[in-house]
Order: sequence, then structure tokens, then C-alpha cells
Amino acid sequence: MHIGVAYADKFKHTWLNLDVPDGSTVREAIEHSGLLRQYPDIDLDIQRVGIFGKLSKLDAKVNDGDRVEIYRPITVDPETVERRDR
Repeated sequence: MHIGVAYADKFKHTWLNLDVPDGSTVREAIEHSGLLRQYPDIDLDIQRVGIFGKLSKLDAKVNDGDRVEIYRPITVDPETVERRDR
């Protein structure tokens, strides 16, 4: 089945299209993508993941066409950051 896996750090955005076996989980898709080797700072025990912007568990099954996303931890409290003028 065809899926996408996406991750972005401060400097680089990566979106990979790949084939995974039917019945694969989110964790298996991420491991199959190679992103854990490319971005050694990813910690799936801490960071959240999702499918098409909706939070998901690592053991959730992926479907054909899904985009699995790995989210970076929030590093700044949005309540304390001054609003930028646009």
C-alpha cells in the first residue's frame, strides 16, 4: 500500500512516499521510512504522531494513501510569546 511519511526539523522538511505491507502500523511505517536514521533526534516515546493532522497512536493501522506525520515537541509556550505584527 502507498503512504507518505512527513517530518520537519528547524532546517529541513522531509516527505517520503513509500510502499508498506498491508496491515502496517504507524510505528512500522516510520521505521520503514528511514527517518529515524536520518533524524536521530526523533524520539517516538516522547514525540506525538498523527495521520493527516489528527493525533494517532503508534500502534494504529495505516491505510492506503495516508500521510503519517511526526510532530516536534512544542518548545515555546504560546501564551508567553509576544504576537508578531503582520
